[in-house]
Amino acid sequence: MSERIGFIGLGIMGRPMARNLLRAGYPLTVWNRSRPGIDELVS
Repeated sequence: MSERIGFIGLGIMGRPMARNLLRAGYPLTVWNRSRPGIDELVS
């Protein structure tokens, strides 16, 4: 896929939504106000 998706906010709803996009194979760029949400998604 050549598309890249930008995702803002990895809170209660955002993290599962971003995880589903990653599992579907989309390259994802994320921004979150705090680092722990990003770290959890990356692991």
